[in-house]
Amino acid sequence: MKIVDLIKRDMVVPALQATEKRGILEELATYMAGRHPRIDRATLARVLIEREQLASTAIGEGVAIPHGKLGSVGEIVACLGRAPAGVDFDSMDGQPTYLFFVLVAPESSTGAHLKALARISRVFKDPEFRRRLLAAPDVDAMYTVVADEDAKY
Repeated sequence: MKIVDLIKRDMVVPALQATEKRGILEELATYMAGRHPRIDRATLARVLIEREQLASTAIGEGVAIPHGKLGSVGEIVACLGRAPAGVDFDSMDGQPTYLFFVLVAPESSTGAHLKALARISRVFKDPEFRRRLLAAPDVDAMYTVVADEDAKY
């Protein structure tokens, strides 16, 4: 599974404005709903927030992978957001989170959803990849970093 199969260029947010966890999730939900006709902003925000209440999706090293399931989507929908100043996202390492990769899967999805989570977490473990994403000046550059990394596998 390739990350570029999950994310489109218009689903990259280079400068999230929120400064706390709930705000980041709401901002990402708003962004995704504005670009995907089958996603309701309020429903997605609720699903992401409820998932975060179970346990933080921040995997450390400045990365979080908020995720959830919606009955309204027919395939996995993804969004990559960057918070340049970093946000306290209750990360396992206690450090700020800068990169957010949101995955929204159909309610019936299990295997593909888990494969996508595993792939994303493996790619985001690479410190050079994270550095390049943080340094990318705009949406196009961020998307190119993801596509270039994907091409390695």
